[in-house]
Amino acid sequence: MNPDAERFTTLTLDEVAALPAVVDLMTAARALGIGRTTAYGLARNDDFPCPLLRVGGEYRVPTTGLLRALGIDPSIR
Repeated sequence: MNPDAERFTTLTLDEVAALPAVVDLMTAARALGIGRTTAYGLARNDDFPCPLLRVGGEYRVPTTGLLRALGIDPSIR
């Protein structure tokens, strides 16, 4: 597989379950199955499907909110 292509593949359920407490925007986008341009557009417009944090000039996504957006009960982690 092309190393660049790996960044744009959707995460598996096992990969989502193994995520740390907070992830970057692109990891969250991969879990949601959306691309970079869409993810940043949604984030800029406050329309991202789960809560976002701004840390410096970067977006961070709490994994519990991401799991809820995916319909996964965060308490089962």
